Amino acid sequence: MDERAFEAMAGATLERLAQLLEDQLADDADVELRGGILTVELEAGGQFVVNRHAPTREIWLSSPVSGASHFARRGEAWISTRGSERLEDVLAADLEHAVGRRPELG
Repeated sequence: MDERAFEAMAGATLERLAQLLEDQLADDADVELRGGILTVELEAGGQFVVNRHAPTREIWLSSPVSGASHFARRGEAWISTRGSERLEDVLAADLEHAVGRRPELG
């Protein structure tokens, strides 16, 4: 995948996640997307950061629940470089652990 395609796909993913999280976690978190970095600051403490990493063509997740994860584009999904989990599934499960309910991220 070339840089332009990566930027478009990663940007669209971050925008979609930001909107879904903002809609579903308004009472539990402050969600902000700025400069290609999605930050989810939990009211109860803790911060999730999701960002694109252009040199490796990956999306990186930093989670206070599961730590750091990297996701590469495979077909239509961002898949963990260490397994077969989708970005949305890992993020939703970690958020469920942190706030007590699982957001629907697609």
